[in-house]
Amino acid sequence: MDCLVACLSSPSIHGARNRRASASDIFEVTILDYFRLPGGKMIMRDLLMHLSSTVGGLMIIVTLFQNNFPPHLGDLLQKYTSKLVRLLYPYIQITFPEYTGERLKKSDVYTAIQNYLTEKATTGAKKLRADTLKDSQSLVLSMDDNEEVTDEFQGTKLWWSSNKIIPCSMSMSVYPATEERRFYRLMFHKHHRDLITGTYIKHVMSEGKAIALKNRQRKLYTNNPSDNWYGYKSNKWSHVVFEHPATFDTLAMEPKKKQEIMSDLKKFSEGKEYYKKIGKAWKRGYLLYGPPGTGKSTMIAAMANFMNYDVYDLELTAVKDNLELRKLLIDTSSKSIIVIEDIDCSLDLTGQRKKEKKKDDDEDEEGKGDPAKKMKEEEETKASKVTLSGLLNFIDGIWSACGGERIIIFTTNFIDKLDPALIRRGRMDKHIEMSYCFFEAFKVLAYNYLDVESHPLFGTIEAMLKETNMTPADVAENLMPKSSTETPETCLRSLIKALEEAKEEAARKKAEEEEEAKKKAEEEEEEAKKAEEEEKAKESEAKHAAKSIEEAKENGLVANGKLEEEKVNVKGNGVTN
Repeated sequence: MDCLVACLSSPSIHGARNRRASASDIFEVTILDYFRLPGGKMIMRDLLMHLSSTVGGLMIIVTLFQNNFPPHLGDLLQKYTSKLVRLLYPYIQITFPEYTGERLKKSDVYTAIQNYLTEKATTGAKKLRADTLKDSQSLVLSMDDNEEVTDEFQGTKLWWSSNKIIPCSMSMSVYPATEERRFYRLMFHKHHRDLITGTYIKHVMSEGKAIALKNRQRKLYTNNPSDNWYGYKSNKWSHVVFEHPATFDTLAMEPKKKQEIMSDLKKFSEGKEYYKKIGKAWKRGYLLYGPPGTGKSTMIAAMANFMNYDVYDLELTAVKDNLELRKLLIDTSSKSIIVIEDIDCSLDLTGQRKKEKKKDDDEDEEGKGDPAKKMKEEEETKASKVTLSGLLNFIDGIWSACGGERIIIFTTNFIDKLDPALIRRGRMDKHIEMSYCFFEAFKVLAYNYLDVESHPLFGTIEAMLKETNMTPADVAENLMPKSSTETPETCLRSLIKALEEAKEEAARKKAEEEEEAKKKAEEEEEEAKKAEEEEKAKESEAKHAAKSIEEAKENGLVANGKLEEEKVNVKGNGVTN
């Protein structure tokens, strides 16, 4: 019997007393524990008889008390009884319901606690529930209903329990939360109130959100045309699961340069307080530029996998104006990468200011202009009216500070075509040149494609890569085995052959360019010589004319000529003598 009293006084039983099925929980714990005692089976009947008689006596006493005591004395006695219970019962309970308000929205606090207790449940709980949560990468185990686990924080012991209340009258509702109400209950000793309410709950929220981000399935978004933004289940962005396998380990780039980019990304992800201190929005811009095939898109995928971020691939040609561009920005989440690939081809932003000025001048000169031509111009510009100013505000304006921890990436094949205001430091903070394949990048590709770290042919390839420009995409294509019979050496020789052909092609193009340059120089020389001869001829003509004039003066022909000219002028003006 003493063992039974000890079981009833434990914190787990106190937690069970406050649940809907408290009597059955107490009975289950106490009876099962008592069953494990030596000789427990022999006195089970006596135990049940004592329990039933005790409960019956208590019910009679309560009934007599309610019928014979005056109401005001009963209220007074209940008040002091509650104080006595609170004084003797040292535990505090906090309830976290699944739905807040009118239960129309799931509580973020409840979700964070659920994520936090996932690991505790797998190690401490005996009854588990397996779920495949939305956007989760794997099976998630959590506490089953009416289960309890123990946690410890800074030397303080506390208890979490998962509970469910089923209403007595089941009513039909469109909201499943009205059918059964789940909640978590946290119980701890009253001496630790400040620690739990001030520090521990914040710790649980932070850890729960971190676990949710870790377990979530990352997504690749693309913007929808604005015609599809409204209506039932319509969104500004549509998405697919982001499963690109590229990492910095598989990226063909110099190790030193890769490490520099990784360190920059890590510093950014840990810089929330730093950006707040210096008064800047928590975002960073990267400009990736270089010839086609140098791995710009692969770099973006590697950055997303390294940072565990979602990717928003923004297609500017589908955005009608600056207002839509701003709405798209607001609708992106934190911990994301916003990408505009081939920015020089997406919109004609280069020299846009000059073109607008020229257009205004032409309109001033021509008036209203041709209506048909005007309609044609409007039709051409109907697809997108995003301006350079709108794009700059998108990157670095006031609205860019809504949300945090965002990376904005531009890619281009021709950096010279971009407006300097678009890529200045502060907007595109880091410029990364994606160049041709060097030997260090080749070694990464050889290991990825052939599982080869060294080979006698590496020396030849290293020498050829110094003399020949070949993109990582072309190198990878030559290294990839095309059949099961190809060996690493076969693929390496195929690369050497491709490098030789590329070298010959480069030499041929260089010879053609030199020939063309020589031919152009000869043409320019001929033109210069011709111009010089023409100049000499003009000088000779001028000298001959001057000599003729001098001779005419000597013979008096010039004076006669002037006299005749005066007569003609007077006659033309109608003056007569």
